[in-house]
Amino acid sequence: MLFNPSTAPKGLIVNSLTPKKMEQLECWDELLQTILIVDDEQRMRSSLRTLLEGNGWDILECRTGAEAVTTMKSRTVDLILLDINLPDISGLDVMEWVANNNISTSVIVVSGDDNIDSAIFALRSGAAEYVRKPYEPEEIRRKVENILYRRHLEASHSLMTSRLEHSELMHRFLVESSPDLIFTLDHSGCFTFINGRIESLLGYTREELIGACYESIVHEDDIEKAHYAFNERRRDSRATTNLEVRLKRNNNCYRNFKNNSIVVMMSSTGIYNDKCPSKELYPHCFLGTYGVARDITERKIAEETIAFQAFHDQLTRLPNQRLFKDRLEVAIAHSKRHGGMVGVMFIDLDRFKIVNDTHGHAAGDELLKCVAHRLRHCMRAVDTLARQGGDEFTVLLPDMVHAEDAAIIAQKILNEFNLPFLVSGQTFYISASIGIAIAPRDGDDIDTLLKNADIAMYKVKSCGKNNFKFFTPDMDVCNYKRISLENELRQAISNSEFELFYQPQIDISGVRIIGLEALIRWRHPAHGLLNPGDFIDLAEEAGLIDGITDWVLAEACRQLAHWQKMGLRNLRMAINVSPKEFERDDMVEQITSQIQCNHLPPDSLEIEITEKILLRDTPSVIHKMRMLRDRGVRISVDDFGTCYSSLNYLRQFPISTIKIDQSFVRDLSEEHRISPIIQAIIGIAHGFGLHLLAEGVETRCQMKTLHELGCNEMQGYLFSKAVSAQEVEHLMRRALSHIPPQHDEFIAQPHFFSNMAALNGIQEHSSLITP
Repeated sequence: MLFNPSTAPKGLIVNSLTPKKMEQLECWDELLQTILIVDDEQRMRSSLRTLLEGNGWDILECRTGAEAVTTMKSRTVDLILLDINLPDISGLDVMEWVANNNISTSVIVVSGDDNIDSAIFALRSGAAEYVRKPYEPEEIRRKVENILYRRHLEASHSLMTSRLEHSELMHRFLVESSPDLIFTLDHSGCFTFINGRIESLLGYTREELIGACYESIVHEDDIEKAHYAFNERRRDSRATTNLEVRLKRNNNCYRNFKNNSIVVMMSSTGIYNDKCPSKELYPHCFLGTYGVARDITERKIAEETIAFQAFHDQLTRLPNQRLFKDRLEVAIAHSKRHGGMVGVMFIDLDRFKIVNDTHGHAAGDELLKCVAHRLRHCMRAVDTLARQGGDEFTVLLPDMVHAEDAAIIAQKILNEFNLPFLVSGQTFYISASIGIAIAPRDGDDIDTLLKNADIAMYKVKSCGKNNFKFFTPDMDVCNYKRISLENELRQAISNSEFELFYQPQIDISGVRIIGLEALIRWRHPAHGLLNPGDFIDLAEEAGLIDGITDWVLAEACRQLAHWQKMGLRNLRMAINVSPKEFERDDMVEQITSQIQCNHLPPDSLEIEITEKILLRDTPSVIHKMRMLRDRGVRISVDDFGTCYSSLNYLRQFPISTIKIDQSFVRDLSEEHRISPIIQAIIGIAHGFGLHLLAEGVETRCQMKTLHELGCNEMQGYLFSKAVSAQEVEHLMRRALSHIPPQHDEFIAQPHFFSNMAALNGIQEHSSLITP
């Protein structure tokens, strides 16, 4: 209900009636309640004004705390909508000024400050409500209406208190209309009067309580604390003020309160017969106690909610890292004092990102709740399960006798994850990787234990996931080496430490080199020449793959242009591209710009991708691949058949070549010259009209078998290992010296092929083709 000034009793908030105030009383009906909006953002001030206009309120605006203080010095403000973070002084400073200057105004803090301590301090400093931005319009409107209505009641209360000496009727009206519980007790603690607020607040009738002891409505655990307040004899500044007490509600009440009790803030004072004849008889003139109790249940709930949010995760309701570290610190101190071990687990969900990306964040959140529920049932009563963030959880295992006890709990967790999770009618299977650190063996402080448990968890990830491992010192050494290698990798490009090696691709039917695959090597100053397997995964994880790919692309195109100027115009260059490159917006432009810059035919460049990129059949990936094909760039699928091959991928993606993985080629031998897998791949390639190339050819038997099956393009150690650009150029120059002058392009002749074969210790080409 909105406050209507016309229905209110005439009065202002006063402590005594002066002539000036009496004059103000006559104008009460014409006065508007004033709201002051204090926020440094014009948009927020305008939004609040729009929300609150049209209700008969006088709305003022201030941008700074100083302007707000100046406004309150010059006029009465009933309610302040106050932001904490102001450009000059804090909103909390404004509240302190209001309190120090006894300004009678209510405050609703409307702030984007997510600091829990600020919220608690604001409420304890006298704020009536604390609303976080962004706010719900209806919520803040309701709070404003409620507070202004309460101020109206308080104004009436204050006015009636001032007139109490003039009218018992006015006194009765004030007491009965008060939002607070007002009562009097006799010298034995029994109620002699209680206002009507008792019925709506606690559900008792006045008849039930008149003559009853105050203990009948006080919570059992608070009786001792409340004893002196309900038997207060003092009337000076030492009298009870703002004491928090819980009061019991009537079990038959229609309203429902948590724990069947409410919290009130109580103040009381002694009542004496002021006509006592002498000071000596004054103690005998004690008549009883007068008290006022204000319901602060909602405020207490708000404080408890804020306190809970400060130490718990909002999604899973588990302890957060702040509470987890506090308990871990206590457990470590206890183990140092009394012995025993403390275990710390670091749990990371495997493949959770796939669920989140595929089914959406709502399904991901529900899955996290289900995971938290299951993990709780794997814990002992003394253990603490906390959410680290994202899909990571931590576990505190205090008071362990044997380190192996942690393995029992870890195995119990893994067993739980063998069962499916049912979320929104869908079944999900996920696993967990668990790292375990034990104090004091693996560290005796919070950060060390968490770090070592994290290292152990990542060791599980690298070894296949869905398992648990205890931390060992060698893991830390590996982690240190990994960090060092990452730092050195960041400097490798600027220090010109990368090199490209090239492995020829051979067409055995035409006995010629048709292309080269560019393979990166890192000439490490300390570790020598490193293969891509030693650093590419690290580069992708560290976000360095973009720079490395750009360098490879530029260097390979430059080298190909150089060879074409030598007359080697029918060569194509194959470059491996990481799946992460397709996440770049400028991926197509980077490739085409190098082709244009080096004046290369577009079809001389072939981009090699892995089957993993085919799983990302997002429109953006397909669009980028089509753009490359439209510009003439060839696209080949490396390691075809080893992952999640699908005929639909070949139909949907603009692929020009598929490469038979060396794992299939390796199975070919004199004893096993039949491979259904290779036959199927060759049939698929021919059926879709795709080029076909086999990699990893190392024996003459493998070459002949592939040739007989219909695959004529190959690469492998049988023909040549990956060699430097200088070696490739040296071999090609020797081949060019045997080409007749009228040929304007290079086609490798048998005598050149035999020179290549000599590099690998194999015979002339003629002996390779013929058994």
